[in-house]
Amino acid sequence: MQTNPTALQTGLRSAFQGRIVTMDATFGILDQGIVYVNAGRIVAVRPLDAPALPGYEDVPLIQTAGTIYPGLIELHNHLRYNILQLWQIPQLYTNRNQWIASPEYRKQISGPMYVLGQTPGYIEAIIRYVECKSLVAGVTTTQGVALYNADGTFDYYRGIVRYAEKTGEADLPDAASHLADVEATEDSAFLARLQQSSCMLLHLSEGTDAQARAHFTSLHMPDTTWAITPALAGIHSLALTSDDFLTLRQHGGAMVWSPLSNMLLYGKTADVRAAKERGIRMALGADWSPSGSKNLLGELKIARIYSAAHDHLFSDRELVSMVTRNAAEILQWEKLLGSIEAGKYADLLIVDGVDDEPYEMLLRAQERDILLVVINGVPRYGEADLMRYLGLGTEDWWVGHQARTFNLTHQTPDPVVGDLTLGDARNRLRDGLQQLASLASQLEGPPMNAPAAPPRWYLSMDETAIRPFLDKSMPGLEAVRELSNPVEGPPLSHILGPLKLDALSIADDTTYLERLSTQANLPEYVKQALTDCSWGTDIA
Repeated sequence: MQTNPTALQTGLRSAFQGRIVTMDATFGILDQGIVYVNAGRIVAVRPLDAPALPGYEDVPLIQTAGTIYPGLIELHNHLRYNILQLWQIPQLYTNRNQWIASPEYRKQISGPMYVLGQTPGYIEAIIRYVECKSLVAGVTTTQGVALYNADGTFDYYRGIVRYAEKTGEADLPDAASHLADVEATEDSAFLARLQQSSCMLLHLSEGTDAQARAHFTSLHMPDTTWAITPALAGIHSLALTSDDFLTLRQHGGAMVWSPLSNMLLYGKTADVRAAKERGIRMALGADWSPSGSKNLLGELKIARIYSAAHDHLFSDRELVSMVTRNAAEILQWEKLLGSIEAGKYADLLIVDGVDDEPYEMLLRAQERDILLVVINGVPRYGEADLMRYLGLGTEDWWVGHQARTFNLTHQTPDPVVGDLTLGDARNRLRDGLQQLASLASQLEGPPMNAPAAPPRWYLSMDETAIRPFLDKSMPGLEAVRELSNPVEGPPLSHILGPLKLDALSIADDTTYLERLSTQANLPEYVKQALTDCSWGTDIA
């Protein structure tokens, strides 16, 4: 029996059967249930043996034979950089200013991304590729891709995956994560912006030294109040002490944990035991592929390894909460996302199997285990036969030797990406990464007599946004720009070499675990645990 493809493409009526992990306030689990969806919303969640929902008698039941979770919400990822492979970290750092200013970082990360982000034809390829990279890991919401154009306009791309900073939905408030220059230099302006925000996702105290901690203590205003409100979500919070976490909690703040990135760069991660004891609400983020996890499924495994090595600090349910209900609460989206309940947006993740303990099953899931990813009621990625049954799909793919299909149709496609296929995006990026020096030379040279029309939008290098008023040792914003600007220093055409495109999934990256296990700063207990986890690679 075939479903109505038109209805599913527009997010109309559908019914998904499987084991349902609701992640609601009671953490209810239906061993056999049905999620009813209409126009992008969950209409009802019922046991399989309950009478059919009125109005759905003629809607074919989609029997998934899987476990249905809320879509994964990721609150920290520099998405545009996820075309780059894992960086071999050259030394142990104590704060983020050190590695951002290093020549090796410019050569391996900021320089290549600057070149591709300024060269026509690559922006759309980057966006298409990294969005699909999120989908194969079950991510339905993440941090967005920041863009700017020649007239100084700044914006976030709005694509298939939900973005925290630009939702496009009137009832989902946009988070803040980009600071204007005036906000970066004046603490009063920063506080005013924070008070006007529903959520501000902000790098906070990234590092282990006093300079890193000063990014938190500088939130203590001259009048002894704190520039902290319930809107503040401190990304990393690595240098915070137990007393700092108490202060953060007393003012309603939250944190976003990125353990792998912290370990690779600084040899340790945040004191999440102290954060938990102080009652801090925590979410999770992969950070980015150059110095973090390839995707959120991988980061969940790292978080579980850390927890196990520290007296099982977090239960499996608590870890799953970090990427579902906790993350929604931090964004102030809890009434509409983060759990499977009637009235909420139909963002769903369906994982193959119903026999294992459901929370552990998600944490051990491989990319090849993902059967379906639904965003706003629309299946966007899934097992090929299932997508074919649904009458959906724009592009077939292989993930870990499993046939998968993407549905990249967009009712109002952003002109930045248009109808570019994933295959064409991959090929374009492979080519561009191989000729970085040549592309850099073209950018450095004088304009040609008949140049190609420049792209309207350019990639924003947002990871270098630093707030000088929170770092008293830095002389000011211009000094920070000099440290982080990929144009400063020898011409990029003289230092850039060919790079490989990062694989779309861990399952298709046969050298991933090997490269990860050779990282000098990664704690030994993590290296030893790598082969014990279900990573889904051919060498695991």
